[in-house]
Amino acid sequence: MLLLASASPARRRLLELAQIPHRVRVSGVDESTIKNDDPAQLVQQLALAKAKAVSDGSDAEISLVLGCDSLLLFEGEVFGKPQDAEEAAARWRRMAGGSGELLTGHALLVRSGENRLACVSTRVHFAAITEKEIQAYVATGEPLHCAGGFALEGRGAPLIAGLEGCYSNVIGLSLPWLRSILRDSTMNSLTPG
Repeated sequence: MLLLASASPARRRLLELAQIPHRVRVSGVDESTIKNDDPAQLVQQLALAKAKAVSDGSDAEISLVLGCDSLLLFEGEVFGKPQDAEEAAARWRRMAGGSGELLTGHALLVRSGENRLACVSTRVHFAAITEKEIQAYVATGEPLHCAGGFALEGRGAPLIAGLEGCYSNVIGLSLPWLRSILRDSTMNSLTPG
């Protein structure tokens, strides 16, 4: 069974939709203590820290531990979760009509020792939206809980003009990447029948 080191309901839903049996344990990692100037390395380090924080090995049914972390790279700047509504609105004023790279770090710890790290990138094209639309979206509170300040699976969906790359990656977990790892013969017991 897979243990997901995440509080994200969106990641849980993705695993449920893919029919991958799993349990959830929130890592509690203080993300502010992990630094790296390379955004792709940063999300992998964060994902690994989350996975390691919950992988105590006490549950014999758990053979895999998955940690994930996402951020948006926009015009060379890293956007995690906005700290408040003002920051979310300011970001959306910049992002409207532009595009950025949503990076998700994946860390899969395997009991047999075959740990896997990856960063999956998806280009996100943002719709050219008005100030009224920005204020209405920010008022929902949704942007405050999401890397980059938007949720593709939520109210932010109409504000996304298009994607280049993996759809589920933007939600927080690349299912094609995970499927390719689980397809490996040493891990195939978790692949959906």
